[in-house]
Amino acid sequence: MIKSFISYYKPVKKIFFIDMVCALTVSICDLFYPMITRNIINDYVPNQNLNLLITWLSILGLIYIVKLGLNFYISYYGHIMGVTMQANMRSDVFEHLQDLPFVFFDENKTGTLMSRIINDLMEVSELAHHGPEDLFVSVVMIVGSFIMLSSINLPLSLIVFSVVPFLVVFAMKQRIKMSDAFMETRVTIGEVNASLENSISGIRVSKAFSNKENEIEKFEKNNNAFQVARRKAYKVMALFFSGTSFIMDFLNIVVLSAGGIFFFKGIINFGDFAAFLLYISMFLNPVKKLTNFIEQYQSGITGFRRFTELMNSELETDDPDAKDIPTVQGDIKFENVTFSYDDHKQVLKNINFNIEKGKTIAFVGPSGGGKTTLCHLIPRFYEVEDGNIFIDNINIKNFTRKSLRKNIGIVQQDVFLFTGTIYDNILCGKIDATKEEVIAAAKKANIHDFIMTMPKGYDTYVGERGIMLSGGQKQRISIARVFLKNPPILILDEATSALDNATELLIQQSLEELCKGRTTVVVAHRLSTIKNADEIIVITASGIHERGSHNKLIEYNGIYAELYNSQFRSMN
Repeated sequence: MIKSFISYYKPVKKIFFIDMVCALTVSICDLFYPMITRNIINDYVPNQNLNLLITWLSILGLIYIVKLGLNFYISYYGHIMGVTMQANMRSDVFEHLQDLPFVFFDENKTGTLMSRIINDLMEVSELAHHGPEDLFVSVVMIVGSFIMLSSINLPLSLIVFSVVPFLVVFAMKQRIKMSDAFMETRVTIGEVNASLENSISGIRVSKAFSNKENEIEKFEKNNNAFQVARRKAYKVMALFFSGTSFIMDFLNIVVLSAGGIFFFKGIINFGDFAAFLLYISMFLNPVKKLTNFIEQYQSGITGFRRFTELMNSELETDDPDAKDIPTVQGDIKFENVTFSYDDHKQVLKNINFNIEKGKTIAFVGPSGGGKTTLCHLIPRFYEVEDGNIFIDNINIKNFTRKSLRKNIGIVQQDVFLFTGTIYDNILCGKIDATKEEVIAAAKKANIHDFIMTMPKGYDTYVGERGIMLSGGQKQRISIARVFLKNPPILILDEATSALDNATELLIQQSLEELCKGRTTVVVAHRLSTIKNADEIIVITASGIHERGSHNKLIEYNGIYAELYNSQFRSMN
């Protein structure tokens, strides 16, 4: 994991090395101050050497000016380095998300994923900048201080540094506890984000059903869990900082006691004692930085661990012999297809059927029969457990997923519109389409006239998830997307079931135009919309129960006839 973390320094290695050089130079500048102070106290002031006093004070002033410029670089460009690394990680994880299978998103909450991508990587960014710098500076200052102190008085230095091992052992013991505590807080803040994202997205439903108290209760449950986890983390952190602070305070007593005794016995003079105290102060600063680094490391590395978990999620991969197949005719064949979800509940078993190119086949039946699942198997959103699916007598596993999905258009009941304009949302069907092509697709979907009534036309903002538009308008935009894509295979998954009768009639006209010349798979709840399908297949939990044309299935007087007659009676 550490190796993976270090790899993100490669694009910013120039800034990193300059930052380290600046930090080293600042540390060396700081190490000069006590020695200059020692000489001023022991030599220049007692001997009234004004020239040397002014010279070294001037040198000290120049050192501080140099430090000013170096600290600016460290503070500004160091943070730029961290932000760049964070942005690169975020780009990598977002690209990774695009290639994850549907099942991953079935199992992971949107808010939790957002927390990993945003919150966790913020902590990683701080570690990326301050971590190596603080660690490097601390080591330089501690080693440098010890060397300088030893040059003044080695026995006294050894006495002082004998306290350091106790500090190191204490810090290492607390590190493991902090790691566990910070991981728990990361998990709980993800749950809080997920709850918040879910509640905000569904606020209209909550208001409609007056569920304010219930939503608050659900949010508070996760929010309180976060407080408890954070309280544990802060308890461990408080023990760590109070313990290290006590050890460093005790170090001051050791310095004053031992130094005072050495001074009284004439082993060191006043200037040496003053320099010693200054170096101890410098020694304590990097020790404090190291303790801060441990906290920062735990927080940052926990975030990076969650980042790597996400990056290690198994991707959708093409088979080794898969090829880009730019266009297909549209023949579809299911051969003994069986499918189960991860809970091992079998949804489809030994499904067999053929669809000739340009034909329309409709799937009907009770909920839970696997109709939508069947549609998701054709573009390989999920993998079949057993059996094979062929397009133009080619196993779909021999297609690259990208070329397979380019040949399939999908119109679903639940239309998702991206935040943006109407134009942007239609353009999703074919990113490189011209404006004329977008307008032509909108006209075919019977949405162009409506768009032109809007104040900004195609540049009209649709709101989050298309909230500014009606269900029928959103559906027609989704149909325009498919017209623009112009695929040979079309999947209509309950495309009109959520619409009123008048809107459904208008949408149905667009869909009939869309289906012309395409192989079409229809999942329908309203059976009146599929009467003209070339074949209708009734699917139940036990598999394919009936199949045939509308008239034949009515004559058969089975499940389809019962469903159709019940809908016909309800309309009258």
